Formats: sequence, C-alpha cells, structure tokens
Amino acid sequence: VRKIYRPPEGEGIHPREASRHHIENSSVVLKQCLDEAKIKINDLDMIAYAGGPGLGPCLRVGAVVARSLSSYYDIPIYPVNHAIGHIELGKLLTGAKNPLVLLVSGGHTMILAFSAGRWRVFGETLDITLGQLLDQFGRSLGFASPCGRKIEELANKSTNYVDLPYVVKGNDVSFSGLLSAAKKSASKGVEDACYSLQETAFAMIAEATERALAFTRKNEIMIVGGVAANKRLSSMLQDVCKRQKAKFFVVPLNYAGDCGSQIAITGIRESSVYPGAKMKDTFVKQSWRLDSVDVHY
Repeated sequence: VRKIYRPPEGEGIHPREASRHHIENSSVVLKQCLDEAKIKINDLDMIAYAGGPGLGPCLRVGAVVARSLSSYYDIPIYPVNHAIGHIELGKLLTGAKNPLVLLVSGGHTMILAFSAGRWRVFGETLDITLGQLLDQFGRSLGFASPCGRKIEELANKSTNYVDLPYVVKGNDVSFSGLLSAAKKSASKGVEDACYSLQETAFAMIAEATERALAFTRKNEIMIVGGVAANKRLSSMLQDVCKRQKAKFFVVPLNYAGDCGSQIAITGIRESSVYPGAKMKDTFVKQSWRLDSVDVHY
C-alpha cells in the first residue's frame, strides 16, 4: 500500500505540500493496510512511527496519527529513527549479519558500522547528500523528482567522461563543487554530464567505503536508501567487495526508499526490549542522528 507525494516536474519537495498530502492520505492508507491484513486496530500489539530525522511538518503528521491511535486504543507506542529503519529492513531482506552499511538517500550519505550498542559513522558527506546531488542536478534540467532514475537512464547512453571535481577527505566526501561543475557541463551535453556526474560521485563513495571496510575489517557491505536502486553504484561497490573479499548486499528496489515497513520492523525490534515510550517522549526530532541512538535489541 503506497501513497507517494510527487512534486511538480522541476521542483523539489515543499514541506507544507508534502505534509498536506500526508494528512489527506493517512486515514486512507491505514484503512487499506488493515483491510489487506484482514485485521482491526484492536489486534495491533504496538504502534511505531518515524520520530525523525526528516521534514518537521511531515514527521508531525505521522506522530499525531500514532499518538492518537496509541492513546485511544491503549496500544504501546515506539518512536523510530528512520535511518536505522533503513538498516534494519535491509538486514531482514538481504540476510546481511554484521555489515558495513552505506546509507545513501535524499537525507543521508553515511558509511556506518555497529559497535558497542550504537551505529557508528565511519564516513559521511560534508555538505549535500548523494540524493540531493542527483535531485538538484536533475531539477536544474527540468527532470521530475526523484531524478536519480532519469539521470541513470541518460548516463547509460554515454561513455564520454568529462573532468569534474573529485573530493574525498579521509572517509568523508563533498558534493557541492561537483554539483556546480556538472550543471555547467550539462550545457555541452546532457548525457555526458549525467554519465560523468555518476562516475565521479560513485567513485568517491566507493573509495571512502573501501577505506572504511579495510579499517573496520567487516566482511559484508550493504547498501540501503533510495540511491541504492542505482545499478552503477551497486556495480562499483561489488568491485570493492571483490577486491576486499567481502560479501555484497543491496536492499530490494521496492524497499530502497522510505517506507512504513522500515519503521514497523524497527519498532518490533525495540518492543522486544522495552514496553513503549511515554507520551512526553514522542515529539519528533528533525535532526535525529542515528549515531546518538542506543540500540539494545
């Protein structure tokens, strides 16, 4: 069951419009889910919702719905870090056990590994995320958001590489200069610009990930997040795994972007170790870093 907000072509997501979409569709989606599962709300053992990070207006809609249901039906409530949700669902669907995680989406670009009760960051973007890079570049050309699929399609039509800024600092990456240069190069050929943008950005990610893999001595890499759907990114990371003798996992396409299943599975994990949150602790956090979350399950 999906009701996805799609902004007009060439425009990004407007928080107010996206939250209005959530308000209009939340009851519809809830009813469809219950009908398909052939259950009633009273049959639920727990309610989980995305507590952050994300757009405040959108997060608040989900939190209000969750609090209302929890209060009225007296069902335990669990605020979930949605970045951790990406990881937990990815592990469930791929079978990865203890991977080095590459989380790449519109809101995140992080290289992560689990240690001492928390997800630790071993590399991240210093400015915009990989998803923002692709979307901002695509919108400058009038593409509909999300732009990654269209960019990948055009990139596959070229093999002509144009020199673009390549910035890796330790395990961290920077995409802002790459974005500006790619926009300029697009005037000379859109397909070449798309190809060069992908090759440069993904090579930066692959270099930083390989360095983190060697440092952490993990034997698995798992890609999650919306950009995990890109086949060229997977190809580069598979090459890294071959060199480092590691296993490669990527979340299935239908579950790469944000979805309720991520929140549900993480809520289930949390319900195994504590009885639910108090209402005073259910406010949303727009900037809720996953490396600040203690994981006890």
